[in-house]
Amino acid sequence: MSGERGQSTVELTALLPLLALLAVGTHALLAAHGAREQAGTAAEAGAIALLQDRDARAAARAALPEDARATVAVDGRRVTVTVRPALPVLSSELTARATADAGPR
Repeated sequence: MSGERGQSTVELTALLPLLALLAVGTHALLAAHGAREQAGTAAEAGAIALLQDRDARAAARAALPEDARATVAVDGRRVTVTVRPALPVLSSELTARATADAGPR
């Protein structure tokens, strides 16, 4: 009977690193998806601001969370937003970039 309880402990101990790795991977995937959504929303907000003759950079920044690590570039009628997810590792590899075009003048 006690040998069976020891076996369960060994199996659980062997499984914990795998579960931790799965949790970290899931967190990174969700953070990357969130960054992509933020970049797309901000780029669209900037393009809409261009159509309304407002400041596209300010509109894109306003569409982002205050703590977002993002850059906004406006080139003519095109707004590009780059967002790095707030992760301690892999943030540069998971950087999201979205571009929105306000169309011809």
